[in-house]
Amino acid sequence: MKKVYRLRKNEQFHTVRSKGRSWANRWLVLCALPNDLPYSRFGFTVSRRVGSAVVRNRARRLLREAVRLRRETIAPGWDLVFVARAPMKEAAFHEVDRAVEQLLRRARLLLPDPDDEESQERVKKDEE
Repeated sequence: MKKVYRLRKNEQFHTVRSKGRSWANRWLVLCALPNDLPYSRFGFTVSRRVGSAVVRNRARRLLREAVRLRRETIAPGWDLVFVARAPMKEAAFHEVDRAVEQLLRRARLLLPDPDDEESQERVKKDEE
């Protein structure tokens, strides 16, 4: 992921965590804060509670890949921090990918797919 799309400073992470809104599921916590930029930025946190350095790095790679694959469908103008929870050490990629999608959907940060009629109907229903 290019530097422009990453949150890199501890201060940025702290701001998103303290001032933003959060959603959680079994594997992850998502914190989101509007950033007034034409693009979204992403940060990934995996604490020592998740496991050894090898396990933490794997969790980070899985998260980055899940976000990279759907970056184009994520609404622009947000700072997003994904925090891994302990059960993530046993998660397969498809579970992490599904967890990321679920949290983005709950946060209403996924853009509707123009080819998917069901998502178009959901957007119309939400707008009413």
